[in-house]
Amino acid sequence: MATSTAAAPPTGPMPVLSTRPPWRETFVSLRVRNYRIFAASNLVANTAVWMQRIAMDWLVLQLSGSVAAVGITVFMQFTPMLVLGLYGGVLTDRYSKQRLLIITQSAASGLAVALAVLTLTGNVQVWHVYLISFLLGLVTVVDNPARQVFVNELVGPKYLRNAISLNSSIFQLGGLIGPAVAGLLITAVGGGWSFVINAGACLAVVGALCTLRRDQLHRSPAAPRAKGQLLEGMRYVRRKPVIFWTVVMVAIIAVFAFNMPVFLAAYANNVYDVGAQGYGLFNALVAAGALAGALASTRRTSVRLSMVVGTAAALGVVQALAGFAPSEIAFGILLVGIGVGNLLFITAANSLVQMSSNMQIRGRVISLYILVLLGGQAIGGPVMGWLVEAIGPHTAMMISGIVPALAAIVIGVLIARQASLRLRFGLRGRRPVIAIVTRAGKSGATL
Repeated sequence: MATSTAAAPPTGPMPVLSTRPPWRETFVSLRVRNYRIFAASNLVANTAVWMQRIAMDWLVLQLSGSVAAVGITVFMQFTPMLVLGLYGGVLTDRYSKQRLLIITQSAASGLAVALAVLTLTGNVQVWHVYLISFLLGLVTVVDNPARQVFVNELVGPKYLRNAISLNSSIFQLGGLIGPAVAGLLITAVGGGWSFVINAGACLAVVGALCTLRRDQLHRSPAAPRAKGQLLEGMRYVRRKPVIFWTVVMVAIIAVFAFNMPVFLAAYANNVYDVGAQGYGLFNALVAAGALAGALASTRRTSVRLSMVVGTAAALGVVQALAGFAPSEIAFGILLVGIGVGNLLFITAANSLVQMSSNMQIRGRVISLYILVLLGGQAIGGPVMGWLVEAIGPHTAMMISGIVPALAAIVIGVLIARQASLRLRFGLRGRRPVIAIVTRAGKSGATL
């Protein structure tokens, strides 16, 4: 093998704060000019992407009358990542992330134009949406790992965790605005204009990428072309328990819990009969909770594996409770809770994976992470769609939460045994304390 992770620069020290950062530093990474430009364009693009997602899901539901067909749309979009995701990481490690993003965003704009033309001319069919979803998935194979790693080049290791949290906030702010606007557009003039807006937003990202100052980028070393680089990345992940168990937890959550379009389409169409606007509102409630969760994540002093597993368990419990929601109001409140848990989990997992891997192999590590995240949704989309139609949305939603919660408990026990940890109960002053400690009684917080 021509290259080895042993020869790569060592993993940079993970920034751990002894106290919570002051509120004025919540947006500290925006002090970097390049990141400000990238973040602003991302806000526009993410709002438009959410509009396109809602319009595509509702379009498929209208054309087919089937919630399972919405699940197939999710499957088509995420299958390329499941099959080819690791190759996207190899390309990200080899080539300029900035150039790759310009190519992928240009391609995404072209696909949005094609979908807009088909829809606005009244010629769109379900298979058209499936095909374009699949092609968008191919774009995502390269776009997602390149985007994740490029954030480090924009801000450097000092502001990386803050930038990851802000990226999640921006994504969810788009998720808050986009579905609501898409619902109004679908009702007023049809979903085709959502695709037009997304095409323009992708071109805006291309323009923003072209204006970045290259001399201010923290460029990561390019991995030379060599045999065995895919296996090298997988072996690297397997040797690092912090990354390995995080990826396993992400895979389980992705398959069962991260298929909200399927559930929300069923609740909007079959349970509460609130139509496209209600579907947009349900998505906006999840995004509102996620935005709060993303902002809360900027206040973390550290990120640990125990936090990832614990947040996954909490998310599963809240999602299971949503299946029992007695009314539309209760369901909406629980959707906000799902959004909070979703983002606290995903930002913790993303931060831990990025900051625990060295720069020269980070693209391949992130591509594996994204493979299980999006590939899991590719598997879970049609499975959850089938469950919704077979046993009803309430029971399917309950299952989607219970399975990840139980899995998190099992993984937590396995990690504790592997690290020889145990739970310790006691009192600190008058307050009860529950802590994870080693068998010798020392703190196990390094998890």
